[in-house]
Amino acid sequence: MAEAIEGDKYVIGVDVGTGSVRAGVFTVAGERRGLSVEPIQMWRPQAQYAEQSSEDIWRAVCKTVREAVMQSGAAKDSIVGIGFDATCSLVVLDESDRPVTVSPTGRDEQNVIVWMDHRATPEADAINQGDYEVLRYVGGKISPEMEPPKLLWLKRHLPQTWARAGKFLDLADFLTYRAAGRDVRSLCTNVCKWAYLGHEGRWDKDFYAAVGMDDLPDGRRVTDTVRPLGERIGPLTEDAAAHLGLTTNCIVGVGIIDAHAGGLGLLGAAWEGSDTADPAALETVIALIGGTSNCHMAASREPVFVPGVWGPYFGAMVPEMWLTEGGQSAAGGLIDYAVENNAAYPALVREAEERSTTVYALLNERVAALAEARGLAHPAFLTRDLHVLDYHLGNRSPKSDPHARGVVDGLSLDQSPDSIALLYLATVQAVAYGTRDIIAALNARGFSISKILVTGGGTKNPLWLREHADATGMPLVLGRESESVLLGAAILGAAASGAYPSVTATMQAMGRSGETIAHDPATRAYHDAKFAVYKELYAEQNRHREMMRGV
Repeated sequence: MAEAIEGDKYVIGVDVGTGSVRAGVFTVAGERRGLSVEPIQMWRPQAQYAEQSSEDIWRAVCKTVREAVMQSGAAKDSIVGIGFDATCSLVVLDESDRPVTVSPTGRDEQNVIVWMDHRATPEADAINQGDYEVLRYVGGKISPEMEPPKLLWLKRHLPQTWARAGKFLDLADFLTYRAAGRDVRSLCTNVCKWAYLGHEGRWDKDFYAAVGMDDLPDGRRVTDTVRPLGERIGPLTEDAAAHLGLTTNCIVGVGIIDAHAGGLGLLGAAWEGSDTADPAALETVIALIGGTSNCHMAASREPVFVPGVWGPYFGAMVPEMWLTEGGQSAAGGLIDYAVENNAAYPALVREAEERSTTVYALLNERVAALAEARGLAHPAFLTRDLHVLDYHLGNRSPKSDPHARGVVDGLSLDQSPDSIALLYLATVQAVAYGTRDIIAALNARGFSISKILVTGGGTKNPLWLREHADATGMPLVLGRESESVLLGAAILGAAASGAYPSVTATMQAMGRSGETIAHDPATRAYHDAKFAVYKELYAEQNRHREMMRGV
């Protein structure tokens, strides 16, 4: 294993999520020394719309970095590298790098179309009617969460924005541009979200022209400078260094999508105890990044084409390897929705406040108490007659159906706290079955996944961990660093600074495994039956949609 650079050197990881910005200060050995979090604003001017401000995001980035450095006690001149990850959101700037509106409100402040914004579903549907080579590399269908449909929506519906635009950037690329002053696009963001053919190192301009954007990519608004993640872009500009509280000796690395940063932070554990970073070891594990949505990241030496699953993407997470990416559009956000949209929720909030605990800790207690009161061998058995399909925001993988919707089978008129606990448990199980469905699709096409490496908000909930292990029948391995996404971003900064000779060497040096949650074989038959019901709910919904078609 490569040795780290001498002395007390630190790197920073910045993670821009859906609702907040986080910054972490790490040693080059992977030990976290400081952490700061700052919320960011979101606007929802219409149903299916979600918008943010790049200026608000950059303000939060600067604040969290300064606070994390202060907390760490590190001298600012000892910080040698910084890496950025972000959601796959679309940023629009004018020729002078000022925000340009993406909103029906016309406000320039609102210049970011958030990943979860589904306004471009008709544009995605139109693109998917064509027989385009690039669609092979997104599971056969492009998603409204990706950038070509969003760009096409802007051109169709906001022509003035299209005319004013000087740059269209993925959010992670905006951050590195703002930090280093060089417009270098990430292979990760552009392969995964812009239909860039990374294995050939080129844009398919015929595709863009065929779908109605013959003026993109144009080398200006969308550039040809696409580089591997973690590559050195250059030092911080003087302006960025001043706002971040750092120095121009700090090197900026090419950025990455947030979920993929989690993969970087987790997958190094697959090489723990080994002298080499053997690529074959990655083909038996999958990284699950659980947040508002869930992402499932699997790496392979050769491209694996899985219908309904994004990819294969060359070099989008582990250098020189192909990434296959499953995901669930609604995961942690759906669990929140199921709990909060319930008559018993206000009383639960009051009880949590009185007991100085969280709503979810109370729900976990109630689930355990209900199982004990009913004499059940396992709390999972409480949902025998309550089934949830978690497609409330459509299905990202493996059905690739943005028109699908959620289903709850087995509701009663019960409005007691027990009812919210049962729906909560059934919803967690549904999200776990979604992960099982994705892994089954990958394994059917040649993967041999038998272990799940996990990080994200859900992993802080023991019930979430238990149900995912049991529902999938696989062990869950936590990273030793609980903030694996931040660690992944910091790995980019460390690699760019030269702390280690490559991104994979940096992953191996900075990533470590933590606790393992084993599955309970006694629940296998129960979860097999529930998973069959889960799949039948979608099949039944499709039958209903067909019955209503044309009526």
